[in-house]
Amino acid sequence: MAPGRAGVANVDTPSTTAPRRIGDGAFAVALTLPGLALLVAVVLYPLVSALVTAFFEQSLVLPGREFVGLENIQAVLENDFWRIFRQTLVFTIGSTLAPFVIGFGLALALNSGLPGQKVFRGVFLVPWLVPGVIVSFLWMWIFNANYGVANGLLEGLGIIDEPHAWLAEPGTAMAAVIIAKTWASFPWMMVMLLAGLQTVPPELHEAAEVDGAGTIRRFFSITLPHLKGIVGLVLLLEFIWNFQHFDIIYVLTGGGPAGTTQTFATSVYETAFRGFDLGRAGALGLLWMLILLVLVVIYVRFSERGEQE
Repeated sequence: MAPGRAGVANVDTPSTTAPRRIGDGAFAVALTLPGLALLVAVVLYPLVSALVTAFFEQSLVLPGREFVGLENIQAVLENDFWRIFRQTLVFTIGSTLAPFVIGFGLALALNSGLPGQKVFRGVFLVPWLVPGVIVSFLWMWIFNANYGVANGLLEGLGIIDEPHAWLAEPGTAMAAVIIAKTWASFPWMMVMLLAGLQTVPPELHEAAEVDGAGTIRRFFSITLPHLKGIVGLVLLLEFIWNFQHFDIIYVLTGGGPAGTTQTFATSVYETAFRGFDLGRAGALGLLWMLILLVLVVIYVRFSERGEQE
């Protein structure tokens, strides 16, 4: 009987082995693997491949490639690099400061209790919601030499005597591109600065007003110091984005006329897909990326300093 009962007991006893559980670290890795794989496939691999191409002589239409070391970089530096760099800076600075001034002014107006401010907020956001290609075609129509709104308005006001081909004249093409980019960029700056303005304690303004400080004095003594962090971040981010901007410039002018609106973005595209020279395009892209890295480091340092404060 005993052995039998023992045998039954052994059969009926449930297993005491606990299921194996995945650790928190392994679970976190499992969650991030799909994103990392996508990052490597879509961003890192094409980036590294393009940068490596800078050290080879490689054509888009001919098979094979030959290692040439730093020859492509040297050729780019000796050719039009500094002209393109200056033009990129002109576009970047212009299309950063102009929308900042407009956005800041509108943010101040909307923060001052302007009647219908909620409606104006929605209306002013429209340019930001329009895709860049649509913005480009809109301003191409505005600046058209034959039927453009700009010529009609300026002629009606007596500012010009005859129509101008704003996008085809070297002296006005860059300004026209900056205006188009400004129209598309000021809304997000306005939103960010308005959010910052709404964090300024009204008690500070009330106390300063009691002490006799006027509107301008309160703006420079209270508002601007309080917005120092957000202003710096907005300007840095917009500068970085404009430094690599492509679509509005390319659709409006294609880098012309006579290369006067050519920037790093359009030059890399033209060199690779119209000049079919992947080596030179990779070298230009490498130098462009090094400059962008400096800007990114400045942005990260500024962000860290803002968090510490």
